[in-house]
Amino acid sequence: MTYDKYLIDDIGERRERKNQYILDSIKAEESGGPKIDPQNHPYNQKLKAYEEKKKDLLNKASEKAKNDPNYKIDQKYLRDLYYTRSIANDMLAFYEQNKDLSYDSELDYKLCKLDYEQIPKIIENDLQLKSQLERANNRLEKLTTDEIEKNKKLIEADRDVLKDKFEADNNNLKESFEGGRISKKAFQSEKEQLKQKFKDQNKRLNYRNPEVSLKEEIASIKYKIEKDYKKEMKILEADKAEARRRTPVEVEKTSAYRSIISLPIPGLGQFLNGQWQKGLLFLLGTLFIYLIAIPYALGFGNYQGEGIAGLISLAAGGKRLDRSILFMIEGILAIVFITFSFLIYVLSFKDVRSVEKKEMAGIRPNNFFETKKMLRTDGFPFLITAPALIVIIFIVIVPILTAIMISFTNMDPQHQNKFTWIGLNNYITIAKGQGIAGQAFWHIFAWTIIWTILASTLAIVLGFIFALLVNNERIRGKKFFRTVYLLPWAIPAFITIMFFSIMTSRGGVIAEAINSLFHLSLDIKNNTYQTRATLILLQGWLGHSYIFLLTTGVLQAIPKDLYEAASIDGATGAQRTFKITIPLVLFQIAPMLINQYTFNFNNFSIIYLYNQGGPFNPEVYGNLAGSSDILISYIYKLTMENQYQAIGAAITVFISIILIIISYFGYKNSSAFKEY
Repeated sequence: MTYDKYLIDDIGERRERKNQYILDSIKAEESGGPKIDPQNHPYNQKLKAYEEKKKDLLNKASEKAKNDPNYKIDQKYLRDLYYTRSIANDMLAFYEQNKDLSYDSELDYKLCKLDYEQIPKIIENDLQLKSQLERANNRLEKLTTDEIEKNKKLIEADRDVLKDKFEADNNNLKESFEGGRISKKAFQSEKEQLKQKFKDQNKRLNYRNPEVSLKEEIASIKYKIEKDYKKEMKILEADKAEARRRTPVEVEKTSAYRSIISLPIPGLGQFLNGQWQKGLLFLLGTLFIYLIAIPYALGFGNYQGEGIAGLISLAAGGKRLDRSILFMIEGILAIVFITFSFLIYVLSFKDVRSVEKKEMAGIRPNNFFETKKMLRTDGFPFLITAPALIVIIFIVIVPILTAIMISFTNMDPQHQNKFTWIGLNNYITIAKGQGIAGQAFWHIFAWTIIWTILASTLAIVLGFIFALLVNNERIRGKKFFRTVYLLPWAIPAFITIMFFSIMTSRGGVIAEAINSLFHLSLDIKNNTYQTRATLILLQGWLGHSYIFLLTTGVLQAIPKDLYEAASIDGATGAQRTFKITIPLVLFQIAPMLINQYTFNFNNFSIIYLYNQGGPFNPEVYGNLAGSSDILISYIYKLTMENQYQAIGAAITVFISIILIIISYFGYKNSSAFKEY
């Protein structure tokens, strides 16, 4: 890589180079001449002389500023201002004399000039405010007790007058209301206004007390001193940042070597770029990598495991008390830590390389003020979401990875403490309907699909129909019906489920009533089809409230003009429903309807609470599942009740893939998402 002839500052303006050594190097390269020695080049010698003289003058100016009487004052911020002003006064002429030497010297002049122009104003404003503060304190000290008491008596007398006036106005207002001259609403409004006016006038009376008013004035001046200083310093820093943006930088290098040499130590490159604060942050990342992540991945600091090696071995050949699950979890944590470390390396490398390339192009690295400004604007979303992302990784991603990995092992009742990797055997067993899953898996899977479609569709249809009825203008008692239709959502679902479970049991009120009325001999909870039908009806009732609420909100937002226009065009009620209402409702709530299907696919509570997945039919479903079990309840029985964690994890992965596919295509094809 060679030098470019031109530079670009941070606002995109093209600037000519001032560094004569670089210009001569470009000419020598273009003409094929010998390489120029940077040490002996006259321009570099001038720069060196400038830096040496600058350093010498700064030292002298610093000593002079420290000997100034103003440097002995107590307030540090004011002492620093006097110090900076003194430096600017002494250095401005030197910087102005050399401002055309290089862009760095030009920036020195601009920054010094800003200090020279603005800091005296900041000091002057501060001194004026402190003078006001001193005068206010003096007036407060000179107040006598007699003067204060005299004013208090006058204020109390005025307060009594004010109170009498308030009571009189209040009585007049009350008489107007009782006489029917104003409405109740106007009376209440006027009464509140009178109260507020009375409070405000009372508060203003307090400030007629010189002691109170002076204390308030002193507090206000102190606040203004602090805020004005911060505001003026921010303005100064912003002006300096703008000067940096408009002044390019010239560096005598043609490759981004800092990003390479600092790759093993994140933060080092930032230090080399002069970004100390950012470097400290990345240095914390370096400490995490070399003191936590790598040792943990190698097995140091593990509770039982051996880091990544333990994830491979799963405690095979280990101690008798070693548990494979701990080796697996700690191995996964090691991978997470290594992933974090890799991200730190990548982010540090990209940051250093980006800054270096910009610097070679002419753009100066951000200083601390500019970095803070960037974090408050562009970086704010990342700062806010980063903690949540880290928490999600440990409470969501790690358990998911653990479940996926368990599905590739033989973890079962015989292999609880120590299990091994068996590859895809669990998935093959499920696909073939063999092993512990047996043929029950496909029966349960088929019923899960039927259950999801029928229960969800029933809830959606009921909710939509009830919403249409309640929102019909001819229906009376809408509040009553809304309350009734929302009750299933308001009452905890497990109460409703347990109630119907008892009522539909053999001898239950509902079961006996149906048998008596229709001369049947139903045994709902011991008959597969009757149990399934009851579950579908029960979930339709429980789930319709949510759909009812969503649909009601959408229906109330549909303009009536659409229906009126359709009626004028001769549309029937059914046509208006199918051509206007349903499309508009579906457009708004389609994503929530998809959620209904995915929710019921994994609706464990109603299946287990109603009949624990029964009735049981060992010939078809084996000894672990019932005929009303869906996949999620089957997984519960496999894992929690019978310790077949591996096969349960494999089924979980299978379910997750199905739900992800359904949700993806459902959301992708819904009109609400297509709009965006």
